[in-house]
Amino acid sequence: MPKKKDDRKKDKKPSVNPKLEGFDVKINSFGEIQTSFDIDKINQFLNKEVEDKKLKDRDDLEDIKNKDEEE
Repeated sequence: MPKKKDDRKKDKKPSVNPKLEGFDVKINSFGEIQTSFDIDKINQFLNKEVEDKKLKDRDDLEDIKNKDEEE
């Protein structure tokens, strides 16, 4: 007898950072990505919260971060 699929997993939403509450990503029939947030807002969040492994050894990285925070 085959196992029954658990339908509760489909309805469960993943936990997200409170700053991104309400963020939703969908792909339309043409393959275009549609988000509920502006891409610039998402990029600002990622720049602040996520460390870029490729740039971690650069000396001028701190100058760039300070410049972004001033804006």
